[in-house]
Amino acid sequence: MRYTLKDYQADAVGETLAELVSARDFYRSASKRVSSVALAATTGAGKTVMAAAAIETLFFGSDEYSIAPANDAVVLWFSDDPSLNQQTLRRIQQASDRLRRRLVTVEHPFPHRKLKAGHVYFLNTSKLSRNSLLVRRTQTDNSDPLPGTANPDTVPFTFWETLRNTINDTDLTLFMVLDEAHRGMGKRAAERPTIVQRLINGHDDVPPIPVVWGISATPKRFDEAMTEANVQQSRVHLGTIQVDPVRIQESGLIKDDVILDFPREAGDFSTVLLARGVRRVREMSRAWDDYVSAQEESEKVKPLLVLQVPNRPDSTQVANALNTIREEWPELEHDAVAHVFGERTTMAFGGHVVPYIQPERVQDTEHVRVLLAKDAISTGWDCPRAEVMVSFRPAKDEDHITQLLGRMVRTPLARRIEGNNVLNSVECILPRFDKANAVRVIERIMGGEAGTPGTGSRVLVDPQVMMPNPNIADEVWQIFADLPTETLPRKHANPIKRLTSLAHALAMDKLVERAGRLAHNHLHNVLNGVAAQYAKDLETAVNDVLTVEGGSLHAHKGMISEANWTEIADDRSIQESYRRGARVVSPDVARTYLDHLAQDADDEESLRDAHVKVAALAMLPQTRPRLDEAADELATQWLSQHRVAIKSLPEARQSLYAEIAAMSTDPQRVSIAMPRNRQEETQREVDGEPQRMEHRESHLLSGPDGLFPVGKLNDDELAVLDTESQRPGFLAWYRNPTGGRDALGVAYQDRHGEWRTLRPDFVFFHDVVGVGVRPSIVDPHGAWLPDALAKLRGLARFAEQYGQEFHRIEAISKIDNRLRVIDLQVEKVRQRVLEAADAETAYLENAIAY
Repeated sequence: MRYTLKDYQADAVGETLAELVSARDFYRSASKRVSSVALAATTGAGKTVMAAAAIETLFFGSDEYSIAPANDAVVLWFSDDPSLNQQTLRRIQQASDRLRRRLVTVEHPFPHRKLKAGHVYFLNTSKLSRNSLLVRRTQTDNSDPLPGTANPDTVPFTFWETLRNTINDTDLTLFMVLDEAHRGMGKRAAERPTIVQRLINGHDDVPPIPVVWGISATPKRFDEAMTEANVQQSRVHLGTIQVDPVRIQESGLIKDDVILDFPREAGDFSTVLLARGVRRVREMSRAWDDYVSAQEESEKVKPLLVLQVPNRPDSTQVANALNTIREEWPELEHDAVAHVFGERTTMAFGGHVVPYIQPERVQDTEHVRVLLAKDAISTGWDCPRAEVMVSFRPAKDEDHITQLLGRMVRTPLARRIEGNNVLNSVECILPRFDKANAVRVIERIMGGEAGTPGTGSRVLVDPQVMMPNPNIADEVWQIFADLPTETLPRKHANPIKRLTSLAHALAMDKLVERAGRLAHNHLHNVLNGVAAQYAKDLETAVNDVLTVEGGSLHAHKGMISEANWTEIADDRSIQESYRRGARVVSPDVARTYLDHLAQDADDEESLRDAHVKVAALAMLPQTRPRLDEAADELATQWLSQHRVAIKSLPEARQSLYAEIAAMSTDPQRVSIAMPRNRQEETQREVDGEPQRMEHRESHLLSGPDGLFPVGKLNDDELAVLDTESQRPGFLAWYRNPTGGRDALGVAYQDRHGEWRTLRPDFVFFHDVVGVGVRPSIVDPHGAWLPDALAKLRGLARFAEQYGQEFHRIEAISKIDNRLRVIDLQVEKVRQRVLEAADAETAYLENAIAY
């Protein structure tokens, strides 16, 4: 893979591969049972990249996933839109060099009687429709293009026959990917099976697809789709891999905020709000230019404005819209506007000539800055540089708008811009929405693909930008910059891979010269130490590598006897043992250790002995744990040693080091990012009229008046804020955001053992007598909530590890209608919290009046 998978992606690929291999084995067994597997992840999670990684591993095998190549595997990628297929094909080409020459779009004439193993074939619904040349009958009747008697014009067989031959070939196993599996599978009143049903269930003499692999946004969609498709009772669903939306949001692949703009009064304000959208996309362009210039980024971002019109657009309305765009954006190039309408030809609107562009080409065609669309933008393709959308569609089409927003939530650089809320948002302007419709759309977004609850994403209406507060002392900012924050641990971690990734980064940034060689030498010393300490065990393992043991059964007159035998291993057997061993110690370390052992040898015998030693060392149970321990130790040492230097690197490099630090099964300390801006709502509607929210001073970020809105704080949070701001020595406060590295994060384990991140509500800064400026964590959180005890325990662990860097670390809840506080800086209190059966008991036994 050309891309480094995010942690959740790597986990999902591993789980998906396990199910696909099981499905293959299931089909190739004596039972020949057909099965299904599903991969479900919210929009923007990188499902295509995950699928590409899984397919590449399926075809070629992988030491990392302990998967042998499936030489019989062939993949049929099916969707209901040819443009989606082309976009998918392009993404897989970008993601995997090894698959580039193995991607085939099924077109007429298709000259192959069978699909070829190790290839991915792209097919869409229209290619199997009644009049398609791939399946067309030579007869003139209007019956369905069923298999068996069809005969296309220039090929003596149909694609249905190609599928039949492929499935019937015992040397092939066909995997069918249903892209966005909920589409194209519904029943029709005519009781005639749909094309997708035919593929899944088989039809006439075409057998069912052996393995159906659904890829969709939610497990529910795939389950409903398979039910509606009348899937045969004999098809077994082996498993659904559900990607955790919390991890997706943490990864930074999805925008943090969705901003909705709409008029609060009656009338046609389309032109006014379109002009607002144009100004917004120009502001975003300047913001991206400033960021790229400041960070010395090689990859520029050219924000796109998407204008969505009704399916039957009024030519005059479109012409007026283009006039508005040109007036507001006079420097816009003449070729900067394009459309993705179904007409697929250059169109004229008034004096404007607008060419057609294929949807899958929009992202890479950077001179296009304004895109006109009907339905195309919402049918599955997406464009990460689409920063602003204006919709002229009817307000009642909530489903369509929700899907539309889902297309625009990807971050342009495939990562969060830390501390920059503006560049982590997308704005959608809805001039034909009234208040009630806007509320319904917000609710749909908050519960759907573009904003799953608990992920940290927000939907904002008419927010204002908060900037660093000039009234905050520099010393407070310095204290903030040194605050500890924790990474979200991985389910599965490879310490050796983490160390080698860190070494590569440190060498690239010239922080550690020849870091890769130093890392490998460190691990070579570990292997030498294991060999010396366990010499006798190693000798036994060497003998195991050099010999092949077996047994013979001898049947004589009804009596069976068994005898053992031993043979000397040949070079092929030794090489196989070495390959197995290399997977244990990691292929790169095995290769460099082999060079280390045989560096002074010039004969084949010494090289053979080196292969034997690597294979034998890998057989010792002590080897891999020792390597992992040493890799973690050196990685931790380097991260700590170069922490200050890393903070001086460009933001993109800092994010890379944070990702590397997070490649661990335990929480890791990383540097908090400085917040550059934040978008917050400053008004709320009361009886249909806008009303200014309450505000407070001394927040690290503020509006031009030095104030920060607190209208979204609940009563307990507001009481805590007002109490803390009245304490002696109060200097500043920080409303901790719900995601990103500019948030202070505390790792904790929920009741299911899954790692989550707590973002305490507040960080306060006080000038403590005799000590100086000190930060405090104060987190009001209801003791009755189901996650309260888990978060308390996480905060107690955090206080145990980092308490010396804070003045206070406190958890607050309302008990018997009074706010009570647990002081987690007290060791005995922490211990009782860790032992408590529930959060309310923890408060009753340990809390004092706040």
